[in-house]
Amino acid sequence: MSRIDKTERRLRRKRSIRNTIYGTRSCPRMTVYRSNKHLSMQVIDDDKQHTLLSITSMQKDFSHMTVSTKTAAVLGEKMGKKLKEKKIKKIVFDRNGYFYHGVIRAFADAVRKEGIQF
Repeated sequence: MSRIDKTERRLRRKRSIRNTIYGTRSCPRMTVYRSNKHLSMQVIDDDKQHTLLSITSMQKDFSHMTVSTKTAAVLGEKMGKKLKEKKIKKIVFDRNGYFYHGVIRAFADAVRKEGIQF
């Protein structure tokens, strides 16, 4: 199995997921991107094609952290608090083609602990 095959399979899963989910102002889409060094999350209103919130491990507060489940949990808590401030209680979770385990699961669980439903 080559690296290209893995990437192509993830992108295929991503397209399949995006065909079924859609974010609105009342229930925006939260997407997660993970690389070898960083994590990024965005909350998107697909109606207006506008990013409502974003958080990344490249910000000054989190720059010392590496990609791990602990980092994902901290980012998830911070994202949950930001969502509460914006009075967003329900979202649609876009895992961006990644499997729901490890870092992605830790992030989602941390957001749920803050009271956000998805």
